[in-house]
Amino acid sequence: MRVLVVLLVGLLAGAGWVPASATPSASADPNLPVDACVMNDKRLNELSGLVADADHWYAINDGGTKSTVYVLSKECKVEKVISGPTDPYDVEDLARSPDGTFWLSDTGDNDKKRTTVALIALTPAGKTTLYRLTYPDGPHDTEALLLDRNNVPYLIAKNPLGVADIYRPAGALASPGPTALEHVGAIHLTSTQTPGGPIPPLVGSVTVTGAASTADGSVVAVRTYTDAYLYPVPDGDVLAALGKQPLRVGLPNEKQGEAIAFEPNGTLVSGSEGVGQPIRVLAGAADLVAPKPAPAAGKGEADGAPAEAPARKAGLPTLPAIGLTVAVLLLVGLFARRRKRT
Repeated sequence: MRVLVVLLVGLLAGAGWVPASATPSASADPNLPVDACVMNDKRLNELSGLVADADHWYAINDGGTKSTVYVLSKECKVEKVISGPTDPYDVEDLARSPDGTFWLSDTGDNDKKRTTVALIALTPAGKTTLYRLTYPDGPHDTEALLLDRNNVPYLIAKNPLGVADIYRPAGALASPGPTALEHVGAIHLTSTQTPGGPIPPLVGSVTVTGAASTADGSVVAVRTYTDAYLYPVPDGDVLAALGKQPLRVGLPNEKQGEAIAFEPNGTLVSGSEGVGQPIRVLAGAADLVAPKPAPAAGKGEADGAPAEAPARKAGLPTLPAIGLTVAVLLLVGLFARRRKRT
């Protein structure tokens, strides 16, 4: 029996999977966010994306029939509504470029039937520009958008099996397009025990629902229904950063957590769908992983430097949490059969 256990553990490790309690790809931060205020405005009953500046939060609803951004006070009050004429299909996330333009990620596709998705650029004055996009490998349901320092968008697909594929435009965006996307990598997540979300944590904790970047682009965050993963971006290379070891911050007990943002001072902001749900903040979150100065010559790597995440091998995807469950059940079955025969 011990041989079977060793073989099974070796097989799982070789496929890039280890239990969440022992995973090297993310370390839990003991700090937790606190409630800042409660969102009671029924116009934002499906809060799905956030960005922030020093004075306001800016929010979008999931779906919608107009390109709309709600300007919130930090007491969760709607102070203004910015709306453009473009009618989206299913808006899921929000980003903001340095010139103040809002980028709405019209990339939701629960039924995986869309031939194109879109980004909608919305100015503070309410002017919209539509950029249609096409995937290289068929439809995806995508709820996370990042902009790098050069305003290049990255889309991170939603996958309940823990392998979130990353796409970016293969060339300059064209309006209305479509512009072809290219697959450039994937984020590998393992399940956690953080409670919350509309589905069990085994699945919800590896399902990407949003993303955010600090104002200077030095840190990005990718969230699931239950956790946020913080990545340092020392040189502006978002794709390289997403291949490194993140810091995990729990976002427990959010009903349907999809929104995430950074304030200019590095405070992490998160929110959930549903009227009466809190918007929560974690002060100093970006500083937890902010890029550190390079070590002096001969000193080796700096302490705490992120480690390389397991590489994705073509044709050999990482075993998801469900795979681990099945493997454990098989192991239990083998053990039970062995005991029955003795």
